[in-house]
Amino acid sequence: MITAEEIKKGIDSLPEKEYITLRKWFSERDWKEWDKKIQQDSENGRLDFLIQEALIEKNKGTLRSL
Repeated sequence: MITAEEIKKGIDSLPEKEYITLRKWFSERDWKEWDKKIQQDSENGRLDFLIQEALIEKNKGTLRSL
């Protein structure tokens, strides 16, 4: 199995174009995981407090339109 240190060394030796491609891949992968987590949290009710906060602000008349 390859170690994190070996991967780091490999990344350091990449040409700039390949490094940019890898960085983009990591970023896209992270955002996909973030989206999955947000979806799961929403489905499990963990974000319901945001709805409640918005309703409170709306009732106070302080909610702004986007």
